[in-house]
This record gives sequence, C-alpha cells and structure tokens, in this order.
Amino acid sequence: MNLSNLNTQLARWSDFILNNPDNPKGYVQRGMVNFKLANIEESITDFDTAEQLEPSLTPYLWQRGLSYYYASRFAEGAKQFELDLVVNSQDVEETIWRYLCIARLQGVTEARQSLLRVKNDPRLVMRRVYELYAGNCSITDVLAIENPFDQHAKFYSHLYVGLYFEAANEPEQAQFYITKAANKYQIQDYMWYLAGVHKTLRGWS
Repeated sequence: MNLSNLNTQLARWSDFILNNPDNPKGYVQRGMVNFKLANIEESITDFDTAEQLEPSLTPYLWQRGLSYYYASRFAEGAKQFELDLVVNSQDVEETIWRYLCIARLQGVTEARQSLLRVKNDPRLVMRRVYELYAGNCSITDVLAIENPFDQHAKFYSHLYVGLYFEAANEPEQAQFYITKAANKYQIQDYMWYLAGVHKTLRGWS
C-alpha cells in the first residue's frame, strides 16, 4: 500500500472540494481515500456530506456501509447494504456484508437465517462464497475453485473466508486468511485496500 500516493490523492480531492464545495463527487472520492488510509470516521463524514448534497446517492453509497462496519456501527451498515440491494439485487458482496453486520449484532445463526437470496452474480468465486455463508458448502469448496492464474479469485476467496471466520469469532483463522489475501494476492481493487485496512485496525500489521 503506497501511503505517499494515497496522501497525494487525499490532498488532490481536498483541493477539489475547496474549489467545488457543492459537488458530491469530491466527497465520495475523498471518503474512499480516507477509508483506504484507515481514517474511518473521516470517510463516513465525507460520505454523509455527499448524501446531504445529493440524497439520491443513498442506495449507491456501499462504501459507507463498509466504513460503518469498521466503525462498529453494524445496524447502520446492515441498513446501508439493504438500501444498496434495492438497486443492485444480484450483488453477492453487499448481501454478504449485510450478513457480516447482522452477525456482529445478533450472531451467525440470525445472520444466516436472514441471508437474502442472490442468484446471478457472474463471478464463480462469489457464488461459491455465497453458498459458504448460506451453509451449503465448505471452505475447502470455496478455495478449490481457484484458478492458479486468477489473482482476483484467489484474493476474494481468501478475503471472504477470513471474514467468515471473523463473524464466527475465530480470530486466528480470520487473521490467517485476510492477511494472506492482503499480502499475497494484491489487485487494483477497493476491496484489496479493505483487506489492508482490516489488518491495520485489528493490529495485524
């Protein structure tokens, strides 16, 4: 993770906001950079400001749902992902993050019972991850689909297996898989930064 580059991006979007204080784009973009820097509360403030400027953004602020999770604002996180699914009903990731928020509030049993149905995510790895969280397959099944040349599939399988263990209150297993996702399977993706943020906030760095 290139902190110098992220800090440069943060300064650039802060300058953009200074010159365009009523443009929600600047706040969304700065919120994402703040999240990547593990500035969780600052990211939520930015996303909130974007929403205030443009209320129609609310069901598209999935990034805020992730920030809510790491701020331990799990009820708000679950609500954000429910709103997101109104406009993107076939997204496994938002369904899984809703599960993760509910699991932290009410336990894994309740989270699994309330898991929303998703059918058509085009990514095989995410379909298998969904079946894991639904209780219909094993961790071995998730990891077995990996293509040795598909860095994205390797990353996502390890990240979501790690999060699955965190929800089950198995921190050592969670650390193993999420750390491996972050360290071994680097991809240009917001979720790869999330894995790094997870390590930082859990003191695994």
